[in-house]
Order: sequence, then C-alpha cells, then structure tokens
Amino acid sequence: MANADNAVRARVERLRTEIDEHNYRYYVLDDPIIPDSEYDRLLRELERLEAEHPELHDADSPTRRVGLRAESGFAEVRHEVPMLSLANAFSREEVVEFDRRIRDIIDRELIGYTAEPKLDGLAISLSYQSGRLVRAATRGDGSSGEDVTANVRTLRSIPLLLRADPIPERLEVRGEIFMTRSGFAELNRGLAAAAQKTFVNPRNAAAGSLRQLDPAITATRPLRFYAYAAIGEGLPPSQSALLQRLTTLGLPVSELVEQVMGIDGLLDYYARIQQGRDALDFDIDGVVYKIDDFDQQQELGRVSRAPRWALAHKFPAQEEMTRVERIDVQVGRTGKLTPVARLEPVFVGGVTVTNATLHNLDEIRRKDVREGDYVIVRRAGDVIPEVVRSMPERRGTELPQWQLPEYCPACGSHIEQVEGQADARCSGGLVCPAQRKRALEHFASRGAMDIEGLGSKLIDQLVESNLVSDPADLYRLDAGTLAGLERMGEKSASKLVEALQRSKQVELAQLLFALGIREVGEVSARSLARHFGALDPIIDADLETLEAVRDVGPVVAAHIREFFAEPRNREVLRRLLEAGVEWRASELTEVGEQPLAGKTYVLTGSLESMTRSEAKRRLEALGARVAGSVSGSTSAVIAGSEPGSKLERARQLGIDILDEHGLATLLAGN
Repeated sequence: MANADNAVRARVERLRTEIDEHNYRYYVLDDPIIPDSEYDRLLRELERLEAEHPELHDADSPTRRVGLRAESGFAEVRHEVPMLSLANAFSREEVVEFDRRIRDIIDRELIGYTAEPKLDGLAISLSYQSGRLVRAATRGDGSSGEDVTANVRTLRSIPLLLRADPIPERLEVRGEIFMTRSGFAELNRGLAAAAQKTFVNPRNAAAGSLRQLDPAITATRPLRFYAYAAIGEGLPPSQSALLQRLTTLGLPVSELVEQVMGIDGLLDYYARIQQGRDALDFDIDGVVYKIDDFDQQQELGRVSRAPRWALAHKFPAQEEMTRVERIDVQVGRTGKLTPVARLEPVFVGGVTVTNATLHNLDEIRRKDVREGDYVIVRRAGDVIPEVVRSMPERRGTELPQWQLPEYCPACGSHIEQVEGQADARCSGGLVCPAQRKRALEHFASRGAMDIEGLGSKLIDQLVESNLVSDPADLYRLDAGTLAGLERMGEKSASKLVEALQRSKQVELAQLLFALGIREVGEVSARSLARHFGALDPIIDADLETLEAVRDVGPVVAAHIREFFAEPRNREVLRRLLEAGVEWRASELTEVGEQPLAGKTYVLTGSLESMTRSEAKRRLEALGARVAGSVSGSTSAVIAGSEPGSKLERARQLGIDILDEHGLATLLAGN
C-alpha cells in the first residue's frame, strides 16, 4: 500500500482535530453543532484513510476512543470493564457481511441474535452491591466516566434496591438514560414560559438534565431508563435470558427486544422497527444486533473500540446539514404567509429534501436563519421538513437578516402583521389567488350569503375554468355557462342561478361576515351592523371608532382597517353592489335595550316560513343567544317538523317548547 502523501496526512490531522472538537461539544458541553450523520461521515472517512495508510496509526486517534474524559464538575469513575461503543452499519450489504463474517468464525449456518432498539440517550453504568445501588457513572471515554449517583437516584425508573432472589452480591447494569418526546415537549414549554434556554432535542435535554450539579433539578426532569447489559456472577448464558433476569430484579427493559434467527430475521426486525419508529414516544436512531449466546460472544471477542459480536444498524438520518439558497414566501388558503427555505438538495429521513418550512418571521429570528446559511434540517416520518437551527459559526462573511416582503407575492396586496402576533397575512382576502377557493366557499356558506348549491367541488371547477376570480364574478354566471360544467345539468344550473339571485338580498351583518375579514365572525359582524347601521361608516371608521364597538377589540379593529384599506378589496365590494347585492340594516341597532337580551334558545327540526339560519339571525338581532344544545339555562326550545333528541331533552328538563307559530309570535311581539 502506498505511503500517504502530504495531502492525505493533512486531511487525517484535520479530521482528528475536527472530530475531537465535536466529541468535546457532544460529551462535555452537551452542545453539538453538527448532526450525528455528519459526525458519522467524518469518523468513517478517518477510519478509511487510516486503514489505507497504516503508517498514519496514532493511539490517540478518535477512531481508538469513544468520547472524552470526565468533566471536572463530577468525580471521575474508572470502569472495571470498558464501556465499548458499537460498529455501525448503514446499508443492507453491511449487515449481510456482518452475519457472514460471524458464521464463518463460529462455523454455523444459522446464528441466533437478540435485536434491540438503539436508544438515542446517554449510556450509564449502575453498580449494585448486595442489591443496593451504590454508584452510577456515565460512559465518558469508555475507560472512565463521571460519578452521577446523586442525580441517578432521583430517577424513579431505576430501582435503589433490587427485587427477587437470589440477588447477586455484585452486579453492574448498563443501559440508556433518555427522555420521552412528550416529556421533552413539556419541558421545553416550561423553560420557554420561564424565559430560559430550551433544548434542541430530547438527547441534549437528557444529557443536560442528568449532569445538573443540583440533583433537585434532575428530579424534576422526565428521564427514563432501559437496561441492555449486565456484568456479574451467576448470570444467565444468553442475552435474551439476561434481559428477562434483569426484569425480575426490577430493572426496566425495552418491550421492543426480540430474539431473531439469521440475516432474514435481522433485516425483518429492522424494517418493522423503522416503520413504527414515529409512533414511539422516544427517539431511536437504529437497532442493535447482538449474538444471543454469551459463549459465542466470548469466542468472537472484540476489536480496539467495539465488540465483534454486535452491530448498530442505523436508520437513515432524520437530521442533516445543508445550505439555504434562498428564502421564499408561500401564501396559504387563509392568507397566512409561510417562509420556506429553498435548500441545496440533501438526503434526509429517506428522501431528498429541497424545501423546509421556517414557520414565521419570529421563528426565523429565533433560529437566526439567513440566506446563504448552513443549517440543520430535520424530517421525521411524513412530517414536513423543517429547519432545526442555523450554524452561524460557518458563515464566511456576515449575511444580512431576512426581511418579510411588504406586499403579497401572490396578488400584490399589502401584508398585514399585527403587533404581538407571529403570523403575517395577505390583506387581499377577496382577490388573492392563493385564498380564492376558501374565500368563495366562505362567501357562499350558510351564515354568510347562504348560496344553496354552491359547494366546494363546484367552486373548484369555477376557479380552475377561470370563470370566477372573486365573489363579484359569481353574479355574472348564467345557466348556459353553468350547465356546461361537469355534473351540472340544466336543472341544477337554473337552481343555482336562482339561489344567486336570492342571495342578493341580505342583512348588512351577513354581508360583513361573507367578506371574510380576519377574525370577524357572525357575532362581531352583527355588532358592527347594529353599531353603525350602514356599510360606508364601517369602511371609513378609524381604529378608535371600531374599538368602541362591542365584541370588537384592538386586534379585530386592526384587521377591519387593514381589509378596507386594501383598494382591491374595496373594488370587489363595489362590483358586488353594482351586480345588485343589496344589504338591509339589522332589525335593531344598539339604541335602547334589546328585548331578548339574556335569553337562550335552541332550534331543532325544519321550519317552513324561514330557514333555521334566518331564525337564528332574527333571534340574535333581538339580543338572544342561540345555543346548539339544551341545558338548564335554556329559555325555550323552538321545534319545527321532525325535531331531534333536543326536544326530548327539553321535556326531561321541563323547558318551554315553542312551535313555529310560537316563534313567529315571539319575533312579532318584540
């Protein structure tokens, strides 16, 4: 084999230095700056170069070590038996080769294995004497670790006293301390609420929690433990039997552990665990294969840093590093603007990723993501890829902060961002192509213009055929045009045209609600209609005037002003009125006391003289509340034909029942 040239030597030295730095950040600072997949690539490259150039052998190379020595904040503990790491496999072929090599050495056609999930946490050693926990130590560099006994004693999943008989005089149990995903989310919510630094992922959270100088803090953290190995006298002769024995002693073992046979058993286990990975409440980054028989393990022995009888089969990385080429903005159906990072293609989570969500401007600022940055991208299962964090330390030059555009990229309307709210939105609700279908669906809905027969599928056809761009276009449709659409005969087309004509006569509150102004629901629309009595005063009202309306606070007032300040929205409204849409004032303004204020009614069954929506509007116009269910506070139930279970419930509670004639009398009398 050729001697290494200067370039290879320099690359090896650079890799050793870089890997040592990453080890320090990972094991000591609990603050890694690259994903595990990138670390694995660096280590594998160094292993390859050292194998190709044995003259570059160095006993202190990272390939000969596991981690770093214990930090001075904790007492150092020497491991009587080194805590080895595992060799990694990233492909099916590497697992096949692992099984072939073992069969050749053991001289068996079929090998029995124990297959286990590879937990993404911290390796820990628990020492028991006469069944009592006397010491807990981290793995550290494999030869020595940190004494974290006081902290580990706070974990309820770790027994302080072993159970069952006989109990070994001395027993060292090895396993993994980790944090559940649900516990991690709750912990971060609490830290954020207290304005403290949050953790990047459950592994970092587990490491940071276990290595607290104050055990009382560790006790509040949702840490768990699973055992996977033990050293001592009188233990069973196999890995599977050992794990069963540990459970009888009171030590938790993963329920996902299985005994499998041969290469087919290994690969089948891997596929099943990978498929169910996202449903677990804890992170795993692969599976571990171990020869089940301990005598066979002894026969195989180990290499410098890993046993020959075990292998970690890693899943495709769910986190990768790549570069942000630019940041674009997508407009959703509700007008919400979502910044999206356009990435240099990267293979993560089993697919090639080119885009990742950045959620909103606040998230971009919090993560400090800039165009040109190197970033960590995460994709778990079918979840949309997202940028986890930026890597500002890799910026060659200072990059400018990304700025939210002033105008909507889809329609050119002004972008609205209310102070104190994270989301920005397009203000062109009636004209924005991205919001078109949703705006039309809302406009035609029962509480708004109540256009019978204009459903979402028909709206899809009208928009995709370029027949309708905004609500005003609906009133230009004729029966001949509609009849030419899929599943629309002449009769259906005529009925829809009639429904459109009927919808032109509406209350002012209905029209306001139909416009789809953000956060203006039916209640606030009625309040606006009663307060102003006409449309023009609402359009011209300033923030102070709007905030004086009942059910309209500062945020809703800002949305109303922003909507009517957009010229494109006012243009559509003008065209609606020109098309013959006429609004009428609500039955009552806010002058004087509303006669049904404080009353609650429930509607059930079909009404003949009016729709239930109209009955609801008229009752609410008189100050009543219309509820969806019957309770002790219900004033009366109004029952039409074919009433439902609400009528029987009213009878059980002794609540007054009005028929349609009673409703008419109630409305006429008030």
